Amino acid sequence: MKIATIAFLEAKENVKVDLLLCCGDFQAVRNEADMKCMAVPPKYHTAMATQCVFCRYYSGEKKAPFLTIFIGGNHEASNYLQELPFGGWVAPNIYYLGYAGVVQYRGIRIGGLSGIFKSHDYRKGHFESPPYNQQTMRSAYHVRNIEVFRLKQIRQPVDIFMSHDWPRGIYHFGNKSQLLKKKSFLRQEVESNSLGSPAAAELLQHLQPTYWFSAHLHVKFAAFMQHRVDSLPKSTKFLSLDKCLPHQDFLQIVDIEEDPSSSNRLEYDLEWLAILKATSSFINVTQKNWNMPENNSLYSRWDYSVSESDLKEVLSSLGGDRCIPENFSMTVPGYDPSNPQPNREPMHAVNPQTTELCACLGLTDPNIQLGKGDSDEEEEEDDDDQSSGSTDEPSEYPTDTSGLSNSFNPDEITIEEEWEEVPEEVEQELRSPPRLILPSPKAAESTGMDTSNGFSRGYSAQDSMSDSPLEDANELDNTEEQQRIDEKERTNWSGSSPAASNTSGSEAGAVRPSKRNSGETSNGNVGLKKIKRRNQSIYAAKDDEEDDS
Repeated sequence: MKIATIAFLEAKENVKVDLLLCCGDFQAVRNEADMKCMAVPPKYHTAMATQCVFCRYYSGEKKAPFLTIFIGGNHEASNYLQELPFGGWVAPNIYYLGYAGVVQYRGIRIGGLSGIFKSHDYRKGHFESPPYNQQTMRSAYHVRNIEVFRLKQIRQPVDIFMSHDWPRGIYHFGNKSQLLKKKSFLRQEVESNSLGSPAAAELLQHLQPTYWFSAHLHVKFAAFMQHRVDSLPKSTKFLSLDKCLPHQDFLQIVDIEEDPSSSNRLEYDLEWLAILKATSSFINVTQKNWNMPENNSLYSRWDYSVSESDLKEVLSSLGGDRCIPENFSMTVPGYDPSNPQPNREPMHAVNPQTTELCACLGLTDPNIQLGKGDSDEEEEEDDDDQSSGSTDEPSEYPTDTSGLSNSFNPDEITIEEEWEEVPEEVEQELRSPPRLILPSPKAAESTGMDTSNGFSRGYSAQDSMSDSPLEDANELDNTEEQQRIDEKERTNWSGSSPAASNTSGSEAGAVRPSKRNSGETSNGNVGLKKIKRRNQSIYAAKDDEEDDS
């Protein structure tokens, strides 16, 4: 369905899609054993194995028509993704960012954090190893503090960042009333400010990317957040998309001005690789709580940001070539519909891609450590719906209230045995991830699309799957009204004042010149990339009374 929808839009709008981004729940299932490592009800196993869309890409029967980059969610073949902790190809032309990662494509810097936040697993190591039990099947996709610590060492600008669950508090910067009309069961968590990930919220404040994309809650929601800075104002445009079903907003096309001097291939990010190298000793494969260095008397060093010499050393280790090698190889047999193997069991594996990267940079492969039996065998109770911090150790986030959540998302796949029956036609549409697409801006220029204000005509993904005509979206005019957010809501949230959040009042669309390698801007600031977006009207402020129609 997703590929067909993209092809439809390419033909209808005369654009070319270059890159596909997915914010989790990618479900890279290769065979029957992988299904036993995915947190979904058993009745989905047969349906997924029968359709087995991904295994055709894994085996080489089909090839992804667009370069695809994805992060992990909470419905994944965790055993396969565990083979690639630092990222790698899961199939030709389909790249996984790892537990966390940053890459570059045509000069665009793309980062991501896989999994969802649960406080009781946050400070543990990646101790899980297939075959998983009912507890480790869940904890395997829980975010760990080492990934967040590494991402907080980044100092260079990030254009796009992806997370599966939302950054906590982001709902205060969009049309919250409309969100609660669509998802009323979220009200308690929104009002108590307990919805989403506190770790992602911390990264949002640190990285301040131009775009932040998420999924998980199965609803389209946009927000515009201005950061508190001392110099130039920076803003982040947040977008989450709906589940991938007919007449749902699961797709968004974004135009990004590329760096013409950059490679057309996916490239390593030198700063990220240098950070991985500097923090390799922090890898933990036990269930014991593991604290990251902080600026206190317990640690002699807490800043692991990297220097220019570190970047040069990494580039030298790569032989001067930043392009990510297309070294995908099958590590297990794929699904064979003519010879089903329902008794196939998942095995702990070491992926040659990870071995090669670790050898190149001198990294420690956590899967090698797990293979040596370093994992703590003690099992602890784990429940995605009721996560509470350790009674012996305080939470990493003192204000974390994830354990207080008792809302039920009717659109979420649960792992409970008693699963409410749904219509057959809906069940056949297996829960699939929201998709985000980045086409070349040159395509827009060649078709004469109006980009005078930095944005071309927008449309909703659901239009491509229905009979309704495309509608013109309102342009994002760089005005004070566009940046306006409900002052009462923002005052009530964490005590922040509207003035503190709306810094300097400058135009949101003017913060990123077109090329990073353009050196200095006229006012002496380092040039940042300008990003153009379709469907920009969804970021405009709307009255709370506006009807959903």
